[in-house]
Amino acid sequence: MRLATFNVENLFARAKAMDNTVREVGQPALAAFETFNRIAANDEYSDDDKAAMLDALVTLKVLVQTRAGRRLNPSQFDTAWALLRENRGDFLAAPSDREPRIVAKGRGDWTGWVELITEPVDEVGTRMTARVIGELAADVLCLVEAENRPALVRFNDELLERRYEHAMLVDGNDPRGIDVGLVATGDVTIDWVRSHVDVPDPAVAGKRLFSRDCPLYKLKLESGAVLYLLLNHLKSQSFASGDPDPLRTRQSTEVRAIYDRLRAEGAEYIAVLGDFNKGPDRHDPKHHPTLEALLDAGTPLVSCYDLDAFGGLFDPKDTGKERPGTFQSCTISNRLDYILLSPELAAKVTGGGVFRKGLWGSPENKNPPKLWTTYQELTAAKHGASDHAAVWVDLDI
Repeated sequence: MRLATFNVENLFARAKAMDNTVREVGQPALAAFETFNRIAANDEYSDDDKAAMLDALVTLKVLVQTRAGRRLNPSQFDTAWALLRENRGDFLAAPSDREPRIVAKGRGDWTGWVELITEPVDEVGTRMTARVIGELAADVLCLVEAENRPALVRFNDELLERRYEHAMLVDGNDPRGIDVGLVATGDVTIDWVRSHVDVPDPAVAGKRLFSRDCPLYKLKLESGAVLYLLLNHLKSQSFASGDPDPLRTRQSTEVRAIYDRLRAEGAEYIAVLGDFNKGPDRHDPKHHPTLEALLDAGTPLVSCYDLDAFGGLFDPKDTGKERPGTFQSCTISNRLDYILLSPELAAKVTGGGVFRKGLWGSPENKNPPKLWTTYQELTAAKHGASDHAAVWVDLDI
């Protein structure tokens, strides 16, 4: 069977602020989105809280600065990064002739939130994503940054010709529609799935640990073997809301703890896979800052990249040696996507590689990459299947 992971960066619709071609432009909006919703959850709003939320609404272009002062954006749906939802109660008073002000005294006065505006993913890009998945031909595929389960089912039905019998996705902690899902062929049975969405962050009281989730799937294979999968999308590298490294360290430590508990319960075949959002130290590729619990010396897990059976690309012209990573330029520091295996499962690997045919490279590039072959239809960054390559291994189990 073939096991793979692929960060698809959404299938049909993606938050406008996360668009690859305006990544730097959208980062302040994403930070403001996080700031607003974090403060909005407070039981009471101080004057500083209200000022910070109003500033966030300006950054999100819900409010705009005019000569007369701040006003509601009259073309919010067309030009803003987000919408302010007020379902019950009053949060904002915004008369046309005066500065908006927050009238809610705290979370109990209103029900609502700020919601990022989404826009359709480029149609060619969506078809390139489907082409990659079709050619990859994985029996079990971890999909990172999928919108929701209905989108996953629709994508499978309309673009993959119902290749997969099973499509499963459990909503995680990220409100932007970038969850972790799984598709599997009819030869595989999903026995159960266990979410870790509510695991508390040991360092921050009242906060959940995982940025998305770390769902655990128990699969029964046609051979009778049982395979456990831990799907991951760890904390991003963005500094928009502070240094992300400590949180990612805590997340990877908990993933390792879940793995250790499975082993203690007798599980034999286990894979930890997904987008870990951190590459090795480029000066010391054996060291993985923030991922030490999973990848550094002493870990019981075996990285697919360390296996003799793991090669480069499907493309026989490229050995994969020039670019060992999986994200954008694919340097070693951009090796973000992994398949880690228990020793017993690693012994069953018969092949593997990195699939880059749908990867344009860095979005700033005007020309296609020279170090790997892409589909001929891929003629611009926006047409790429994703900013990530897919990673796969073949297993004789």
